[in-house]
Amino acid sequence: MIKNYLLLLFLFTSILTSQAQQFNSNNISISRSDLETNVYEKDSTANALVLYEYGKSYVNNQSFKLTHEFKQKLKILNRKGFDQATILVYLYNSKNKKEKISNINATTHNLIDGRITRTKLKESEIYTEKYNENYTLVKFTLPNIQEGSVITYSYRVTLPFVYKYKSWEFQGDIPKLYSEYNTSIPGNYNYNIKLVGKNQLFKNEAEVKKSCLEVGLGGSADCTESIYVMKDIPAFIEEDYMTTRDNYLSRIEYELKVFQGFDGVIDNITKTWETTDKEIKANNSIGKQLNKNIKKEALLSQSTLNEKDALKKAELIYKNIQENYTWNGNYQIFKDVSVKDLIDKKSGSVSEINILLHNLLNASGIAVKPILLSTRNNGLPTTIYPVISDFNYLVVQATIDNKTYLLDATNKYLHFGQLPFKCLNQYGRLLDFKNGSEWIDINSSVVSNTRYKVDLVLDKDENINGKVDFTTAGYHALPEKESYFSNASQHENYLTENNENITISDYAAETQEINSLDFKEHFNINYTTEKIGDFLYVNPFLFTFFEENPFKLQERSYPIDFGYKSGFMYYYKIHIDDAFEIIETPKSINLNLPDNAGKLLCTTSVKNNEIVVFFKLSFNKEIYVKEYYPYMKELMNHVVNLQKNTTIVLKRK
Repeated sequence: MIKNYLLLLFLFTSILTSQAQQFNSNNISISRSDLETNVYEKDSTANALVLYEYGKSYVNNQSFKLTHEFKQKLKILNRKGFDQATILVYLYNSKNKKEKISNINATTHNLIDGRITRTKLKESEIYTEKYNENYTLVKFTLPNIQEGSVITYSYRVTLPFVYKYKSWEFQGDIPKLYSEYNTSIPGNYNYNIKLVGKNQLFKNEAEVKKSCLEVGLGGSADCTESIYVMKDIPAFIEEDYMTTRDNYLSRIEYELKVFQGFDGVIDNITKTWETTDKEIKANNSIGKQLNKNIKKEALLSQSTLNEKDALKKAELIYKNIQENYTWNGNYQIFKDVSVKDLIDKKSGSVSEINILLHNLLNASGIAVKPILLSTRNNGLPTTIYPVISDFNYLVVQATIDNKTYLLDATNKYLHFGQLPFKCLNQYGRLLDFKNGSEWIDINSSVVSNTRYKVDLVLDKDENINGKVDFTTAGYHALPEKESYFSNASQHENYLTENNENITISDYAAETQEINSLDFKEHFNINYTTEKIGDFLYVNPFLFTFFEENPFKLQERSYPIDFGYKSGFMYYYKIHIDDAFEIIETPKSINLNLPDNAGKLLCTTSVKNNEIVVFFKLSFNKEIYVKEYYPYMKELMNHVVNLQKNTTIVLKRK
């Protein structure tokens, strides 16, 4: 009986709770519950919440311009969500055409003493400013914002760029209960429609409306009218080890494929790769520059010209470009590219530097091909059909003795065959003007490592001194090399400043080649132990790899993208003076990620008054799908805990 009563009480309480926390996500109208409810149970960390969002895009029957209508209802849950009451609308401009906004309406709704109050946005509170050459910013902040406020706002945008249909973002920085997008596309516009992101559509419906667009003289077009809906959309929260959010944010994008005029003329906007290859080949900034005849004798030393070994010759040419030409920070690859200007000015864009590298290697008898790619912060290029605007970078593939090397000469610290980290974005388009272009994988063949070897002695006076060997390799070595070779004394000072409790002396860098694959340093250290009562506490992790766990989300909806395989190793040996006895040593740990995709190992051994702590962390994949996230998060918790809380306990005899 008591059990039944408790069950009924639980069910009744659950019903009351669900009713009390039920927002109206069916439309933009305000319910009392919208104002009374101040918690979103599915995400307790949320500071604001979109209750309802609606968009509609269509071609206006009079102006024949694309019209986009937008409205949203948003709940402010706490003070940290106040910034969501500032609305920014970016309007695109070209030389002759510009987007225009109208019909801005915005209201703040509050519950004051049990009564719903409304405060409207004044027209004088709407500001317009030039954002940059391509965009105008329209900005307004809803008035009278309080904890618990609900804001509603709407506007209309007229877009003269029908070729670029209005995209729609279902997902944003805060969670959404309901997001709906309605489109009406005339039949003479044929778009590639791309749904991006992992969240599923709740509704995806389409129907044809006859003669929705009339142009006079009997001309008309049918329209495809579509409805797309998503519900309960989690906030997209950025975290370490990811590429641009645009790769994962749930949204719909449009790319015009074919336009058919009312006169019957067909314009194929989206090309095939076969057609695109021909256009690139004929392009003044790419194809024609790649075919420029280079007088290698005027640019290369005699020793380089006389080198018989193909790999050594390629490395010498690569190094020559690195040392003599400076990247000006310009990424453009399809406009204003001139190898001649680069040679004259000794400074140029990514394309100019790497096309010169391509041409010199080609003139020296080395098989080369250019690769178009998109950098990590630029997003993944579309693979279904050519979208040239997706690419923002050009590198070179060289084939020597049946082995391929991916080359970029814009950075003097890069090793031969090593691309900048920003280029490690999964795949690129290898251009071959004879046999046709193709997609190829872009990855690093070398595991990047960080290794410490610490060899110490604890003397009878409780002082610890010894030697540290520090080696970084691959991408881990790049910041170390850049720091040291740009300012060696500052690099040493930085090392000292970041280890305040340790005296560092006799620093030396063993590596002298600026573009070496690894970088080796060594120095001596001296410090005193921590003593509490009769016990001495020695922390073996004098140098740490991770100060905190980079993975903090409850759930991650996108991959962990390191960009390359990596490893971390720490070898610590300390000889204990006979004046002390060993009371406690660190416990060993051995953890593996599923499918042996990664490993954490930490062991301790004691022999003849010597304690050895060995730590090894390895990531055997460049990219981990989201299903690995809970395992990776747990693994990194152990890593951080080991570095912070591992202790050797000693006592004087």
